[in-house]
Amino acid sequence: MDSAGFSMKLWPPSSSTRLMLVERMTKNLITPSILSRKYGLLSKEEAEEDAKQIEALAFDSANQHFDKEPDGDGSSAVQLYAKESSKLMLEVIKRGPQTKESAEGIVSGKVKASNETTIFDISKGRRDFISAEEASELLKPLSEPGNNYKRICFSNRSFGVDAAKIAGPILSSLKDQLTEVDLSDFVAGRPEEEALEVMEIFSSALNACDLRYLDLSNNALGEKGIRAFGALLKSQKNLEELYLMNDGISEEAAEAVCELIPSTDKLRILHFHNNMTGDEGAFSISKLVKHSPALEDFRCSSTRVGSEGGVALSQALGECRNLKKVDLRDNMFGVEAGIALSKVLSIFSGLTEIYLSYLNLEDEGSIALANVLKESAPSLEVLEMDGNDITAEAAPALAACIAAKQFLTTLKLGENELKDEGAILIAKALEDGHGQLTEVDMSTNAIRRAGARCLAQAVVNKPGFKVLNINGNFISDEGIDEVKDIFKNSLHVLGPLDDNDPEGEDYDEEADEGGDNENDLETRLKDLDIKQEE
Repeated sequence: MDSAGFSMKLWPPSSSTRLMLVERMTKNLITPSILSRKYGLLSKEEAEEDAKQIEALAFDSANQHFDKEPDGDGSSAVQLYAKESSKLMLEVIKRGPQTKESAEGIVSGKVKASNETTIFDISKGRRDFISAEEASELLKPLSEPGNNYKRICFSNRSFGVDAAKIAGPILSSLKDQLTEVDLSDFVAGRPEEEALEVMEIFSSALNACDLRYLDLSNNALGEKGIRAFGALLKSQKNLEELYLMNDGISEEAAEAVCELIPSTDKLRILHFHNNMTGDEGAFSISKLVKHSPALEDFRCSSTRVGSEGGVALSQALGECRNLKKVDLRDNMFGVEAGIALSKVLSIFSGLTEIYLSYLNLEDEGSIALANVLKESAPSLEVLEMDGNDITAEAAPALAACIAAKQFLTTLKLGENELKDEGAILIAKALEDGHGQLTEVDMSTNAIRRAGARCLAQAVVNKPGFKVLNINGNFISDEGIDEVKDIFKNSLHVLGPLDDNDPEGEDYDEEADEGGDNENDLETRLKDLDIKQEE
């Protein structure tokens, strides 16, 4: 074929592309977010039906647009297709879930607003102590006959015993209708004895509720606090979301959680961020995880878990085939736990986000994880592995993995030791495809001019790209100018460079004497291809 007479048509999209868009929109519609917390989360069945209708409407609009400019390459039709899909998806999210009786679909163009009277939220007020009188006035809407409140949020307001005694009977009257309760940060500044009594009052009032969502974060619970909520926890057999973040969850507290909750069969989200759990506590959390087969989102970051606890958690996650998001950042896993995690990663076919920063994985653990991720998690969007002492030795495995992850939006490999050799390999992996990429962090990696240039060239033309962070490296002044010139039409995309050190602490004098070593490095690596999965 004569390439000079050949032009690529971007429109219409293939059937597989259209199907992929439906699948991605379905996934977005059923993933918990700030908006879903306000408007409600769609069931998978409803999301799939809405996604099909959204795609069909967007396709029709874009097709009509393309018919008006048949000689074009279709790029404007593709943009309209994406824009319409996003707009309609936002409308569906704001509409919220529908009952069979009220469902009208979106083909008619009528997207109903959700019934916001189901949500009672006092968290937006002043962050202060609530007196009994204030509680009586503040909670009055909950006492109105025929109210339809299903979700309550008392976060950011501090209840004492007097105010709790006002709230208790009111909450008890709603036991047959409440499904979501947020009591995060609701005893701030109270003495321990009073705080525990408040917790017991709320626990007793809510213990007959059949909850789907429970947030007890930011209450410095410890074991005493967990047991103060014992009546509530013991009564929960259908929880789908549980948040115990920044709660002083020690070994004993973790054991109490495991002991008190009777069933986690339906648990989809479990967050234990920022606790003092340690290895022994991780063993208890592992038991909970092992009996949560529906788990989709697990966060156990900043919990002081070491190698043995990391291995236990990793093995427990092997029972959770539906995982979409895993966040284990800022623990002391080490190589052994990293390898243990790599042995179960392949079963998470729907994984979209994985956060593995600051786990002391080193090259061995990082290579093991990268090799498995390369062959699994086809829809991975977020990969974070900052601060793991990763060197250029692990770069080929990481690059091969990254090249295969065409849906990546965020890649973070900062605070490692990849240097130019690793940076160039990562850049080559990002060159082809990766149209949804928005953020790359390669800061503090001892990268010099060649690596910085390759990274800039790899991402500068990505549509929708937002930030390249290469701060804290060893880029020469000439290299900085070169990178800025690459981004001359989009300087806002280039992150700050104020911590860059042109001299570089590990500056290689021998390499300097040998001439332009950066160009030599690029020459040696230019034919090294990263093979992508078909």
